[in-house]
Amino acid sequence: MGVLLLFNGGFMLISAIIGYFYDNISIALGIISSGLITLFTGLMFMFFTRDHKKVIQKREGYIVVTFGWIFMSLSGCLPYLLTGSIPSFTNAFFETMSGYTTTGASILNDIEAIPNGILFWRSTTHWIGGMGIIVLAIAILPLLGIGGMQLFAAEAPGPNADKLHPRITDTAKRLWLIYFGYTVAETILLKLAGMSFLDAINHAMSTLSTGGFSTKNASVAYWNDNPAVQYIIIIFMFLAGTNFVLSYFAFKGKLRNVWKDEEFKLYTAFTVGFTILVVFIIILKADVSISSINHPMVLGEYESAIRHGLFQVISVITTTGFVSADFTMWAPFATMIFFGLMFLGGSAGSTSGGIKVVRHLMIIRNGILEFKRTLHPNAILPVRHNGKSVSKEIVFNILGFFILYLLAWIIGACGLASMGLDFPTALGGSASSLGNVGPAFGMLSPVNNFDALPAIGKWWCAFLMMIGRLELFTVLILFTPFFWRNR
Repeated sequence: MGVLLLFNGGFMLISAIIGYFYDNISIALGIISSGLITLFTGLMFMFFTRDHKKVIQKREGYIVVTFGWIFMSLSGCLPYLLTGSIPSFTNAFFETMSGYTTTGASILNDIEAIPNGILFWRSTTHWIGGMGIIVLAIAILPLLGIGGMQLFAAEAPGPNADKLHPRITDTAKRLWLIYFGYTVAETILLKLAGMSFLDAINHAMSTLSTGGFSTKNASVAYWNDNPAVQYIIIIFMFLAGTNFVLSYFAFKGKLRNVWKDEEFKLYTAFTVGFTILVVFIIILKADVSISSINHPMVLGEYESAIRHGLFQVISVITTTGFVSADFTMWAPFATMIFFGLMFLGGSAGSTSGGIKVVRHLMIIRNGILEFKRTLHPNAILPVRHNGKSVSKEIVFNILGFFILYLLAWIIGACGLASMGLDFPTALGGSASSLGNVGPAFGMLSPVNNFDALPAIGKWWCAFLMMIGRLELFTVLILFTPFFWRNR
C-alpha cells in the first residue's frame, strides 16, 4: 500500500506541472502539497512495515486489494480539497472513487470551470485505476480464485506458469506497454482531429481506462459537429473493452488467436447486433428535438444516427460512460436496451466493468447443457471454452458471482430508494455504480449528474462502485466472520 501511495504521489506531481503551466501557481502549489503528503504517507507505510514477511497469502491478498483502493481514493481526494476545486470531503471522495474505479459518475455541475491541473488529475485517477485493473485481472483475482477469473489467467502471455512472480511481472509490463501505447496513439489522433492537447490527453486517459470523465459539460456531445473525434473515441473504447491479451497477440502477429477467441467473437456480435437495433430505433422512433445534448440530430442524416447509436452502445457495453446524446430520450425500448447493456460489461482482461462477456457466455452454455443433462442424466457434458473443458468449480464460481451481482444490485437499488429516490433513479443508479458505467436514468440521466444525491447516497454509490470494480467477493469477504478467525 505504501508503494501504491508513492505511485499516486508521483502522478500528483505531474498534474502539478500541468497546473503550473495552464492555471496558476496557487493551483500548482495545492497539487504539489497533495503529492508531498501522499509521498510522505507512503514512505511511512513502507518504513513501519519494512520487516514484514514477503509472502502474501490469500487472506492478505483480499486486504491489500480492498484497502489499497480505499487508501488510493483517500489520498486522491487531496488535490480537490487543497485547491478548493471540490471543498466538500463527501463530494471529493465520491469523485475520486468514481475515478479510480473507472466509473465516470461525477458531482461537478460546471466541469469547464475547474482548473486544468485538476481536470488532468481527475483523468489520471481513471488511468491509474485502469492500470491497477489490468494487474488485478491477470495476477490477483485468478490467484484468489474469484468469479471464474482463472479462465483468463490461463490465456495470459508470458513465461511458464511454474514461477508465479516473474510471469505476473512480465505479463503486467507487456500489457501496461500496450495500455500506454494506445493512450499515446489516441492522444495524437484526437489532437490531429481538432482537439486541444489537454482535451486530447484527458479523453485518451478516460477512454483507455473505460472511465468516462470529460473536460466538457456536454461530454463528447461537445464535438457532435466533428465526427472524426467521435469515431476515434469509438475505436479506442472498443479496444479498451477487449481483452488486452488479444491486443498483445495481434501485435505479435498471432491474429488467429484473436479470431478464434470465443469471448471476443461474442463481444463483437453483441456490439454489432445492439448497434443495428439502436440505429433502427433512432431512425424510426427517436424524438430528434431532444435526442442530443446540445446539438439537434437530423434523422435524414443516416451517418449521424449510425454514429450516435454505435457510440452509445459501445460506451455502455464497455462501461466507459461517455455521452454523445441523451439516449434516455430516444425511445422507451432504447432505454430498456441500454439498461440491459449496463449488466453486460466488456471482456475479461480489459479495463471495463460489469459482469463481463465471458461469464455470460459460460452461463448461457451451462444453461443449454442443463437441458441435455435432463435428457441424458448419465452423460458427462462439460462446459467448454475456446476448445477446452471448464471445471465445475469455475462454473460454480461464475454462477455464484452472477447471483451475488444481481443481489448486490437489488440491495443497492433498495438502499437508494430508501433515501427517497424514484424507481428509475434507484434502479439505474445502482446498476450504473455497480457496473462502473457512469450515466444512469431518472435524476442521474446523461444530462444530469450524481450531485442530486443526498450525502449518504453518494457514500452508498461509492461503496457500490468499489465492490463492483473489485469483483464483489474481494470486498464482501471482509464482512464475513470466518475471514477474521484464526487459521
